[in-house]
Amino acid sequence: MNTHMNETPRGTRTRIVLVGRRNAGKSRLLNALAGQEVAVVSDVPGTTTDPVSKAMEMLPLGPVTLVDTAGLDEAEGSELGGKRVRRTLDALSGADVVVLVTCPTTGWGDWEQAVVAEAQSRSLPFVPVWNKADEALPGDSARKTLQVLSATGIAHVVSAATGQGVDVLRSALAHLQLDDDTAPRRLLSDLLPEQDALVLLVAPIDSAAPKGRLILPQQQAVREALDAHALSLVVQPQEVPTALATLRRPPDLVVTDSQAFEQVAAAVPTTIPLTSFSVLFARLKGDLATLAAGAAVVDQLQDGDRILVAEACTHHRQDDDIGTVKIPRWLRAKTGKRLLFEHCAGNGWPEDLAAYALVVHCGACMLTRREMLSRLETIRTLGVPVVNYGILIAALKGILPRALAGAGVHP
Repeated sequence: MNTHMNETPRGTRTRIVLVGRRNAGKSRLLNALAGQEVAVVSDVPGTTTDPVSKAMEMLPLGPVTLVDTAGLDEAEGSELGGKRVRRTLDALSGADVVVLVTCPTTGWGDWEQAVVAEAQSRSLPFVPVWNKADEALPGDSARKTLQVLSATGIAHVVSAATGQGVDVLRSALAHLQLDDDTAPRRLLSDLLPEQDALVLLVAPIDSAAPKGRLILPQQQAVREALDAHALSLVVQPQEVPTALATLRRPPDLVVTDSQAFEQVAAAVPTTIPLTSFSVLFARLKGDLATLAAGAAVVDQLQDGDRILVAEACTHHRQDDDIGTVKIPRWLRAKTGKRLLFEHCAGNGWPEDLAAYALVVHCGACMLTRREMLSRLETIRTLGVPVVNYGILIAALKGILPRALAGAGVHP
C-alpha cells in the first residue's frame, strides 16, 4: 500500500476497463488515451496476459484508472488462457465503466454480445469502440450497434495508431454522468456538526506502521476533516487520556485503529461517539448491515470450520500480522474451536468459496465501492457470511454496538 499523501487513492478513482478479443488494439488504445506508452503493444495476439493499469486525470470526471485486459478469446483450447480470461472478468467485476474494443479483424459477434449482456447485468455504463479505423470503417449495421449501445451517445470510431477519434472518445468518457453508486461518499464528515467540529483520530505507530507516513484510511480521515473545516487531533492510543484532559470540550467523534479498539474504548467516556477507521470504510465502500450481520456468525462456528481471510492488497507481513496472526488467534480464543484459516490477497477468490463458514475481509481501502459491492454480492449469492476486520474486532471485544453507533448506525 504505497499511496502517498499527494496521490489520489486507487480506491477513490473511477475504473475504466478496456475489454475485447485478442488483437483488437486494447493496449494501443489505452496508450493513446493515456498519452504515453503504458501497455506493451504488439501485433502478436495475446501479448497482454494480465490487467495493466494507468492512473490519470480525466476532467471533469476526475481521477480515473484505465485498465487494459487480456483478450476475451484467450480461453480457446488453453488452460492458461482460461486463467487469463478469469483475470479479465475479475477486472470487469470492479469496473465503473466498460469500454468494449472491436475492430475490422474481430468484428462484432458472440464475444461482444456476451460482454454487453454482462455489463448490462451489472448496470455498468458501456462504451463500445470500433478501433483500427485506419484499416477499415464499420458498416452501417455495426455503426448503428455502436450508436445504440454507447453510454456516451456517440458511435465511437477511432484509430489508436493514428489518433483519429481518440480525443473525442477521451472527452466523452470524461463527461459521463455516473450513477449514485460511484458518486463520492463521505467517510466521516457527515457524522460531525457543520460548525466547529472536533474529531480525535487514534493512529498507533508500531512495528506494522509504514515508515514516515500514515496508512491510507488515516490519511483520508485527516484530509476529509480538513475539507470539512473541522479541527482534528491525531494521537497514539496511549495519549488518548492526555488528549481528552487537554481539550476544552469533548470531541464530537473519536476514530481509532481497530487493533486499539479495546484500549481506546476504555479511555473514552461512553458519552463520546467512538468508532474505527475500518467500520467507517465498511460504511463508505460496502454494505455495513451485511458486514455487521456477519459478526453474529462467530458464536455459531464449529470445529473444522474453514475461515477465509481476504485482503484486497498485498503487503509485507510482520510477525504479528493482523490478518494471518491476530485475527486467527482472537477467533480461536473467542470460540474455543479448532478453526481452519486460509488466506487470499489481491483480486482473486478461491474457486470453492461456498465451502467457507465465514469470510473475513479487510477494510477495502484499496478497492472502489463498486469492487467491494461486487465482492459482497458474490459472497452473498453463495450464502456465506462475511464481516470485515474492524467490525469483527469490535464484536470480539464486546463493543460492536458502540462502534456502529459511532458510525451513525443504531441497531
